Amino acid sequence: MSEAILDINEILRQLPHRYPFLLVDRVLECKEGESIRALKNVTYNEPFFPGHFPYRPVMPGVIIIEALAQTAGILAFRTAKVLPDEETRFYFVGIDKARFRRPVEPGDQLILTAKLQRQMRGIWKFEAAAFVGDVEVASAELMVAPESGKSAQGPA
Repeated sequence: MSEAILDINEILRQLPHRYPFLLVDRVLECKEGESIRALKNVTYNEPFFPGHFPYRPVMPGVIIIEALAQTAGILAFRTAKVLPDEETRFYFVGIDKARFRRPVEPGDQLILTAKLQRQMRGIWKFEAAAFVGDVEVASAELMVAPESGKSAQGPA
């Protein structure tokens, strides 16, 4: 197990996502095979704010969930010791028990967490939560899987 802090350059190596859909700015802590804690700075310049909502900008819940899935994806890639490329990708394949507890607004700093619950038959299950300060704003159980037939299985 290694513990890591990842800057944006390393995140770009760990995830296939790019602007405007890269939603992780920094990884604060990553314990391969266990857990990850990452950061998303929420600014008014996000492409979704002008339409959600013009008079009260709120980060869409599905975008928060996607940020959590990307965070879990980084943990999966690092645990499996692979990098995304044309041959190897993890896809978001399931979500359970999603809850949204308070709006996320421009100026907030999201702390994104994911804990690996299990990995079985290629499906990786995570317990994930997003916080602003010490307040939990969203949580969900997430599942990711490598592209069908690929070798990003990682530890059993």
